[in-house]
Amino acid sequence: MSDFVGRIAIVTGAAAGIGQAVCQHLLELGAIVGGIDRQPEGIPQGVTPLIADVTDQESLNQAVAGFAQQYGRLDVLINNAGVSFVGTIEDGSDEDWLRIFNINVLGYMRSTRACLPHLRQSNTAVIVNMSSCTAINGLPERALYSASKGAIQSMTLAMSADLIAEHIRVVGIAPATVDTPFMTELANRTADPEAKRNEFHRRQPTGQMVQPEEVARLVAHVAHPGALSYTGTIINIDGGMATLRMPA
Repeated sequence: MSDFVGRIAIVTGAAAGIGQAVCQHLLELGAIVGGIDRQPEGIPQGVTPLIADVTDQESLNQAVAGFAQQYGRLDVLINNAGVSFVGTIEDGSDEDWLRIFNINVLGYMRSTRACLPHLRQSNTAVIVNMSSCTAINGLPERALYSASKGAIQSMTLAMSADLIAEHIRVVGIAPATVDTPFMTELANRTADPEAKRNEFHRRQPTGQMVQPEEVARLVAHVAHPGALSYTGTIINIDGGMATLRMPA
C-alpha cells in the first residue's frame, strides 16, 4: 500500500501542465487531492475542483478551508500556479513586472497563508514550491519570468527557516523546459511549429524537454511522509542544464 493513501494534498494551477500531472500522480498514489484553478476544465477526474484565483486571498481562504476542514488537516501544498512572459528586459513594462510577480510570487505566498493553519494540523506537512532552472540559467527573453522564479527560490529557503521549528518542510523544484501546452502554444506562434518544438528539445543537453510526469514523480518523492530531510533546498530536474555552466 502506498504511503500516500489518505494523504491530503492541494495543488495550485491544477488544470494544465505540471499541476495537472501532479494531481493525477498523487491521485494514483492514493492521496485525496484538491486542485485550485480559476476554472474546473482540465482538473483531473477524481480531484476536487477548488475554484479560486491566486491573486485573491479571500477566494483562496474559502476554497482551502472548505476542502481541508472536511479532513481536519492538510498534509501537502504544491505551489505551482504561474504565468510566463516572453520578451527582453526592454519589452516588459512596469505593469508586466507587477503582474508576473503578483501571480508567480505573491500567488505562492497567498496560497501558503491560506493553507498554513491546516498544514499545522498534520504531523508530516510539506510545501513544494515550483520554480525553474531559469532562476539561475540566463536565457534570452526570459528576464521577467526568471526574476520571479529566482524570488521563489529565495522565498523557499526563507519559508523553510521560518517553519522548520514547526516540522513543516519546504522544498523547491526547478525544472528545465517542460513539455506543456504552453510550449506547444509558443511553437504554434511560429511559421514552423514542428521545427520550433524540435528546437525546444535540442536546447536541453539530454535532447528532450522534461515531461510533466517526471516532475510529478519528483514532487511525490519529496512530499513523501518519510522524506524528512528534504527541506530548505532547491532540487533541479533540468535535463543537464547545469552542465552548460561548467567550464570547458
